[in-house]
Amino acid sequence: MAKLLRITTVPESLRTLLNGQLTFMRANGFEVYAASAPDNSPADLEGCPHFALPLTRRITPLRDGWAIWKTYRLLRRLRPALVHTHTPKAGLVGMVAAWLARVPVRIHTVAGLPLTEKKPVVRMLLRWAEKLTYACATAVWPNSHSLANYIRQNLYDGPKLRVISNGSSNGIDTGYFSTTPVLVRRAEALRRQLTIPPEAFVFVFIGRMVRDKGLDELILAFRSLVYLNRDVRLLFVGDYEERLNPVRSDTKELISTHSHISWVGYQADVRPYLQLADALVLPSYREGLPNVLLQAGAMQRPVIATDIVGCRDVVEPGKTGLLVPPKDPVALREALRQLLTNPEQGKQMGLNARRRIEHLYRQEDLWQALLQAYQDALAAA
Repeated sequence: MAKLLRITTVPESLRTLLNGQLTFMRANGFEVYAASAPDNSPADLEGCPHFALPLTRRITPLRDGWAIWKTYRLLRRLRPALVHTHTPKAGLVGMVAAWLARVPVRIHTVAGLPLTEKKPVVRMLLRWAEKLTYACATAVWPNSHSLANYIRQNLYDGPKLRVISNGSSNGIDTGYFSTTPVLVRRAEALRRQLTIPPEAFVFVFIGRMVRDKGLDELILAFRSLVYLNRDVRLLFVGDYEERLNPVRSDTKELISTHSHISWVGYQADVRPYLQLADALVLPSYREGLPNVLLQAGAMQRPVIATDIVGCRDVVEPGKTGLLVPPKDPVALREALRQLLTNPEQGKQMGLNARRRIEHLYRQEDLWQALLQAYQDALAAA
């Protein structure tokens, strides 16, 4: 039985980004282990042993060197046949340590590049880190075709690069993300709880509450939209991150005080909020392949997203949603207005989105493709 170690920077990624995948690999012949920064949650990691590593999402050279050493020691003790990393810091630490430990198969999944939104000096440092990660890996798997194209043009163009199936880190469970009578009732109760009028059109944002998600532009666009139509609401689902890339203080203030805006914090189950909403908005500056777009599409909701890497893989403009330029609140307002004033068009987009998600991003298909890729890599090692 081959040993497989999955490493992410924070433990939440093991639970959310890879939900169900660890169990699937165990059922298909792998002895699965997980590692990340210390895990304070009592929730089980699908029965897999978890190892704490001194990982942080910030740039901390001394601590990162210590993390490489601790990861190397772990690998020498476990002796896995395959190490698979996710997220930039886990990728750098895990791939360097796995190379030093001579792990036969070293895979890094790229799910977005923070360097694209950094200042020149930091961008240069992160670019170097990405290139070192790829050099130490035996395989580099971007989670979308547009991200793979960006990497080929700017970072690495070689045989290690491959997109598994149609992209995504974990696919989408289309059975779980589907409309049911129970979800409809939960959504109706939430609407009453949030005092959203029955006739109001609701846009929802789901994700980390940080500047790179385009929240400043979204607030500007929505405020001007409210002047045109009062029967509209904006709902935020997610937690603020104050230490990394925080939103502007005036944006945060408006989210808290505006009468047409609601914020409910992080929610483990986002389905009732997608069911409540008429459309999803994701005005990000950078992405890999956003899970929330798959979730919204599976729930038959149209989306408004930025025309960037990852989003353009999922959204067919005019068919499953709308794409707008990043950092453009005027274009974003017009897209919001288009869906607000054409609800039937939005409903048709939602139906089209469900069909597209079922065709391209079913979780079972992605897991089978990933399993085959593991088996092929081990056979070739």
